[in-house]
Amino acid sequence: MRQDNQLIVLTHLSQLLTFITGFGGLIVPFIIWATQKETVYKMDRQGKDIINFQLSILIYSLICIPLVFILVGILGFVIIGLLAFVLPIVNAIRASNGESPKYPLSLNFIS
Repeated sequence: MRQDNQLIVLTHLSQLLTFITGFGGLIVPFIIWATQKETVYKMDRQGKDIINFQLSILIYSLICIPLVFILVGILGFVIIGLLAFVLPIVNAIRASNGESPKYPLSLNFIS
């Protein structure tokens, strides 16, 4: 296995594609993780964390849709949007320093 912090950082930052293109924040990190988990050190664990976080964001967003009618969903969407924007950046910085990422409120779909 090879150490490639730049690819791990790129994987974390690729989650931000959702804000640029409207999609891709789950697809691109999944492709990078699936193709590189056997060859890049720490990619398997961090890739799983990224996928779990993106799936959690999707689930939380789906929960907020019916809650919009009682105005709680709007606040939920704002919080989800902030978390989905800030946490990939923070964890990319952590990954560049060799630390493990931390995605709070992330459900464990892939262990």
